[in-house]
Amino acid sequence: MSAVTKAIGLAKKLKHRYQDEIRARTPVYLSPVRRIERVSLPQRVCAMTFDDGPCRLPANPSSDGKPLTLSLLESLEAFGARGTFDIVGDTSENYPDKPGKAGSASWGGIRYDHYPDIHKDADGGAVHCPELVQRILDGGHEITSHTYRHVLYGPKPLVYGGRQPFENLAEVTQDLRRLDELMRRDYGYAIRLSRPPHYVDSTKDGFTSYDAHALLGYQYLAASFDGAGWLPLASFDAEVDAMLCPMKRALEQNPDCLCGQIIFQKDGYNMARRSPVAQALPKQLALLQQYGYRVVTVSELLSLCPFADLSPESPVFAPAKALLEAGFCICYRDNTVRPAQILTRGELCMFAFGWKTAARRIELVQTKTRVCRDVPCRHPYAAAIELALERGCMQQRDGRFFPDEPVSPEDFSGFCRALFAQETRSPQSPITHAQAIELLAAFAGRETL
Repeated sequence: MSAVTKAIGLAKKLKHRYQDEIRARTPVYLSPVRRIERVSLPQRVCAMTFDDGPCRLPANPSSDGKPLTLSLLESLEAFGARGTFDIVGDTSENYPDKPGKAGSASWGGIRYDHYPDIHKDADGGAVHCPELVQRILDGGHEITSHTYRHVLYGPKPLVYGGRQPFENLAEVTQDLRRLDELMRRDYGYAIRLSRPPHYVDSTKDGFTSYDAHALLGYQYLAASFDGAGWLPLASFDAEVDAMLCPMKRALEQNPDCLCGQIIFQKDGYNMARRSPVAQALPKQLALLQQYGYRVVTVSELLSLCPFADLSPESPVFAPAKALLEAGFCICYRDNTVRPAQILTRGELCMFAFGWKTAARRIELVQTKTRVCRDVPCRHPYAAAIELALERGCMQQRDGRFFPDEPVSPEDFSGFCRALFAQETRSPQSPITHAQAIELLAAFAGRETL
């Protein structure tokens, strides 16, 4: 393993450790956009995602010269599996640029990414490979958005300090819409999930990928198991082994460890310009089949269980799923429901209005509008609280809203009466998320929401 590879691997580990520490200290809020890493599913079902394609160039090394994407599709279908292809639109606009050091993170470009390789942009992306996009769809696989140009949403100095990110949220959403419109126009296909390039979430003007995805109606596609192959090793065979051995060890230790997990892969070359995924994928699929796993698309996985902490066996699962499908915002950003948690006044507003707040939240921040004395413009629930006040569902007290105060039975009954024109049985105090979900399930699908 080269010094560059070791440095990249170490940087990744340090980044993940830092992010874990930040998450542990950061409050989590309800959000219409949920980060989908894995779901709480007791069945042996998992999903595989493939970033950066479609790729018309053959695998490297290759014995048949087939496009890499086609090789992956045929491998999946040979095992009755369905994949999720996280595609780009076109990276040919990402010039002027030049290649970085071979084997480094900038191997395909210093200022931008280029897929499948620098100066090979015409062999990758949805714009240049319509036959591969159609082949993905014809095979019953899923397409998700890895953005049109694969430009960072914001700075990432630790690994990609030389990269030129987008300047603001407007540029991010414009790029996302380009791929969204291409898929709707040319294929009649509606994208439902999106993964930010290199998982960069913060934009330079203070917004996030969650704001961008909310405007598009997307969920955040993440992953919980690294299929590897993207990091260059001493040899191609070592890279293939690195894609199979961790999965094999994990299954030997716990055959159910991949239940509900989303596996990350690449539909492209690694930093050494090799594609071990072409040889490793059939081995991975054979191993999963040996343990009785089904490999489905991420959307199929979510149809079985959309939550990270509620399995289909939970008594709250059915009403929670019905509310989620009806447009209620009952999940936290980490895709948990947390049924035992006490419901707050701000959270009740988000339950009902979360999906309606995307554009309004941005307007509040840009105009620096304070909703109440204790609800500044950047409060995660500011837009939902403003909507609830406008609809007469909730009231202020002396110019304050008290968003973190537990919902009283009177608050809850009045909210339902104002929003749905219907009385609800009086809940017990304090009201948990589970109790609120069970009571609100009666209103799932109401047009007034």
